[in-house]
Amino acid sequence: MSSKDWLEKDFYAVLGVNKSASTDEIKKAYRKLARDLHPDRNPDNREAEEKFKAASEAYDVLSDDKKRKEYDEMRSLFGSGAFRRGARSGGQQFDPSDLFGGFSNAGAAGGAGDRRFGGAGFSDIFSSIFSGGGPGGGAARRGPRRGRDVETEVTLDFPQAVRGTTLPLTLRSAGECDTCHGSGAKPGTSPRTCPHCNGSGLISRNQGSFSFSEPCRECQGAGTIVDEKCSECRGTGGVTKTRTINVRFPAGVADGQRIRLSGRGEPGDRGGPAGDLYVQVGVRPDEIFGRSGDDLTLTLPISIAEAVLGADLRVPTLDGPVTMRVPPGTPSGRKLRARGKGVARKNGPPGDLIVTVDVQVPDGVTGEARDALERFAKLTPPAGRERLEARVRRSS
Repeated sequence: MSSKDWLEKDFYAVLGVNKSASTDEIKKAYRKLARDLHPDRNPDNREAEEKFKAASEAYDVLSDDKKRKEYDEMRSLFGSGAFRRGARSGGQQFDPSDLFGGFSNAGAAGGAGDRRFGGAGFSDIFSSIFSGGGPGGGAARRGPRRGRDVETEVTLDFPQAVRGTTLPLTLRSAGECDTCHGSGAKPGTSPRTCPHCNGSGLISRNQGSFSFSEPCRECQGAGTIVDEKCSECRGTGGVTKTRTINVRFPAGVADGQRIRLSGRGEPGDRGGPAGDLYVQVGVRPDEIFGRSGDDLTLTLPISIAEAVLGADLRVPTLDGPVTMRVPPGTPSGRKLRARGKGVARKNGPPGDLIVTVDVQVPDGVTGEARDALERFAKLTPPAGRERLEARVRRSS
């Protein structure tokens, strides 16, 4: 995407957020659009695919504080007409597109290291413009471009997240055409050097006292022309592909964690590096276990008799059952610990299993059980209420 296109696109409108939206609001809006428009959910839907790409492009800019600042400054500057001036000879107006003809995007949806405007920052553009940038100056032929980043989601079962797992992920994203190997030309033919720009991809032009370079309109800045287009990709050199990759999820991956796989995104253009793959991880809750950092948690129901007399009870873990000792006189809420039965750590010992005791009180007791409880009540002292009862007697 050229800098002129960048100016003309309202990324805030694409994501459906206000210009003052926070980073979290932008992220939330993008994730919703990405889920709804993802090619996996909309196979063979060209409109959804284009909207998905537009949302990814908008998120790439607005999620990066530096890019967002440059984008806002650029749109504010040119939107106010600051660089339009009065008519020159022939009454022709000065158009911002004249300034950016020679600048190209260094990456359609690059990562943190990607920079817009052909690798130049916002201030670099103006220093190039007003120093008479031409083919040998600030503008350059559109060269290698980094591939787009790809984002997908996966949901793991609780034990998979705790212990780690390897899963195959099927992705639909842009890739190099296998028929023409990315040249865009019909097999048996080759692109030819553009005679209009002699393969440079740029045309130099003068605007009054300024000299500018802009992409050649004959070859769109590619430097080559395809006379006989590949029937598979229609001359673009790229197609939407389905590919399966095995992804290793490390032990202890958490719900909501975002994993980055370098170089596993869309392939680059003209020899540029591939983008990255970002996997948003969800973890299904477990019906028994919970998690607190690197520790697993579990609630253990016990009877009144077990709490009073103590007991050896078998408790489940992700590695199989273990026997835990409930000491005599254990109150409800006491925590017991099974060491090393928690989440595996990359460096250091694994976490623990924290077992919370829950003393269960039966709803109704009859017969011999009730008689036994009544005898028990007569033989045992009040349950730690001595001071409370003393206060009651003093207040009477």
